[in-house]
Amino acid sequence: MSRPPARTASPGAMRFSLLGPLTARIDGREVPLGPRKQRLVLATLLARPNTPVPVDVLTDVVWPDDPPRTARKNLQVYVSAARALLGATGSDGRERVVHGCGGYLLRVAEGELDTLRFGALARAGREAAERGDLPGAARLLRQALDLWEGPPLNDLRDSAGVAEEAGRLEARCLTVFEDWAEAEIELGRAGVAVDGLRDLVERHPLRERLRAAWMNSLHQSGRQAEALAVYDDYRQLMARELGLEPSPAMTALYRAMLGRGREARRSAAPERPGPVALPAGPGAFAGFRDELRDLLAVLDGGEGRVVVVSGPAGAGKSALAVRAARLLADRFPDGRVLVRVRREDGTARDRADVLAEAVRLCGAAGTAADGPDAVRADGPAAAADALADVWQAWSARRRALIVLDDVPDEASVRGLLPRSGACSVLVTARGQLPGLAPVHRIALPALADGEALELLGKLIGAGRLRTDPAAALRIVRACGGLPLAVEVSGMRLAVLRHLPLAEYADRLDDPAGALDELVAGDVSVRHRIASGWQDLADGDRRVLARLAALVDDGGFTLDRAAAALGCGERAAIRAVESLIDAGAVTSPAGEVTAHAALYEVPRLLGLFARDREGA
Repeated sequence: MSRPPARTASPGAMRFSLLGPLTARIDGREVPLGPRKQRLVLATLLARPNTPVPVDVLTDVVWPDDPPRTARKNLQVYVSAARALLGATGSDGRERVVHGCGGYLLRVAEGELDTLRFGALARAGREAAERGDLPGAARLLRQALDLWEGPPLNDLRDSAGVAEEAGRLEARCLTVFEDWAEAEIELGRAGVAVDGLRDLVERHPLRERLRAAWMNSLHQSGRQAEALAVYDDYRQLMARELGLEPSPAMTALYRAMLGRGREARRSAAPERPGPVALPAGPGAFAGFRDELRDLLAVLDGGEGRVVVVSGPAGAGKSALAVRAARLLADRFPDGRVLVRVRREDGTARDRADVLAEAVRLCGAAGTAADGPDAVRADGPAAAADALADVWQAWSARRRALIVLDDVPDEASVRGLLPRSGACSVLVTARGQLPGLAPVHRIALPALADGEALELLGKLIGAGRLRTDPAAALRIVRACGGLPLAVEVSGMRLAVLRHLPLAEYADRLDDPAGALDELVAGDVSVRHRIASGWQDLADGDRRVLARLAALVDDGGFTLDRAAAALGCGERAAIRAVESLIDAGAVTSPAGEVTAHAALYEVPRLLGLFARDREGA
């Protein structure tokens, strides 16, 4: 039978902590531990409690490169100072610090040191799990985790020796967290572990047991699409980083979840599955993990949801929407279809045309009272109204996901938003469509450097990326983190294999020629930006051109905007906010006053605007 964890020391006893910054307290009062080298010695002794630590080990921790000739004497001074601070004897009456042939030994009772208490609770928790006492196991493991106050020894990690000890402590914590999460999942309480698992997976993306627990917690919480997305991200990461596939156990878990999803779908809707009309996903996709997770959570979390994904032309909105729709197959058994709301030339399609395509793709015409003939009416407006009635009748009785892609304005889609029922709609738009409410909004930011490099590497190969990482970074930054521009750069470089990355980076750094370089076959960044430019009102175009000329990098304050526009503060605020609504200017993600905010014009849009102003 397992020994229960020792009782904590009585008031007045010494307590040491390594699970966070190194601290020592007496009667709850923190004891100053002296200069840094003395704290390094104490941290090393506490990391190996009740065990002799060789003098050579302590020397390497304190002086990793070039120890002085007086190193041993200095260590004796630090240990003597520690004795004076901590007391000559421990709680058991024995000498606190002793020196022998094996080195220095620091005596610590279980209730005096948080790592010893952590280990005792963890062992007791695992033994409870082995006896089948899952509630007791979960409780004890949670108590162990609650002892952690942050990264172990985070104030001394610039010492390689201490960092190594801290790494071992972190590994122990991860294992205990996995034990606790698995116990909670088995108890049917997966919801309490989801957020913690997500955070740890982001910090340790290749740790498979964490991934598996996160998948299980999401699946048990009813978030099937997100659970499958976790596996998909892991599979891509393993292939990219290690050239490996996930383990057979992980793959089996994924297939089991797919099977359970199909079984649930068959039991809920025995009739044949609804239509699927989605374009092929992009050949390369990177970034937007948080946005995808948010999108899946919203669409998977309820019925009749409307989500607007906004961002400038080329921001990756359509790719993100298609990826989400594919992952949500089990959530929307009555169909997942995408309808483009613009023509190829970028102009808006007629509302009746969009409704007719939605009705056709979903097979909704048969829901009208008089069959397909009910959609026939005299005049375009009457035809659109009739189609809207057919569409609303169909969507009210279905659970389908409709992607309305590249929406120019609110009026283009109002008739397609379900008034009732379980259908959800995912709208992509360059502007933010502020007139639509209530909706959930996701604004796509520019790709971070790492995400953009990941996308570029998928197109030109990781090996070529490593030949000149500095030039690769210049390329993605010259693209302003715009996914389309990074993708076009990759497509060009994949063909022009002789072209050094540094030379192509030089071309993109040149403001006069950057947009001319971003063309691959019939895919042109300039053409896509021009389409967005045409969406702007004449007044907004003039304002954007003046703002883009403020600074080369596109950043400006409200005061500078007012000066450049030659207007007062209120007029400048209205002009800038109009461009924010249109997706042509970005603003800070958090709340900040208009005067303190730094607004930005995306680099490539700024180049285009300045070019048009000078034409």
